[in-house]
Amino acid sequence: MKKLMVMAAVAVFGFSQIQAQDGIQFGVKGGVNFAKITGDDVENADGRTGIHFGGVAEIPVSEKFSVQPELLYSQQGLQEDVVGGERKLKLDYLNVPVMAKFYVADGFAIEAGPQFGFNVNAKAEAQIEGAEGNEISEIERELEDTVEGFDFGFGGGVSYKMETGLFFQARYIIGLTSIYEASDEGLFQDDLNNSVLSLSIGYMF
Repeated sequence: MKKLMVMAAVAVFGFSQIQAQDGIQFGVKGGVNFAKITGDDVENADGRTGIHFGGVAEIPVSEKFSVQPELLYSQQGLQEDVVGGERKLKLDYLNVPVMAKFYVADGFAIEAGPQFGFNVNAKAEAQIEGAEGNEISEIERELEDTVEGFDFGFGGGVSYKMETGLFFQARYIIGLTSIYEASDEGLFQDDLNNSVLSLSIGYMF
């Protein structure tokens, strides 16, 4: 235990020295998601509008290039009309994007990089009207056993950071791995992939 405490203290001290020397910045961000699921089985579905929020760090490598890892809670999924009602697929993730930032002008950067997602909630909801239209049945189903726990994607976007530390981002992430194990008995019979356009505002301390 003492060795672990010493190692942790050394790591914290070393990290603080790197931060002081190399100008690593930490911040927070939040914003809106315009999420969608792609796949033949849901090609006519609408997206789910949700939120995202979390912490960011910017690690400068050179004057024009930085690496920005983030840890974000993100609401994703879809919504679509079905016969007699509608259904929703609500997927919530802890996402870890790692963006390479190329500054092309003062404060303005182009971003690109991978994203590692970890599903923390998966739920299907449906509202179906009765035969006479005067009764609505609500169906809710947990999907943790069928939705993949890990999601890998790649994204790109742009950002602008002011001298005050306030920054703005627009980013698009496309999922490269299927989020759903398709089956004839399942909710969907097709492999599905995440697709998310996000708009963010944040602040670097």
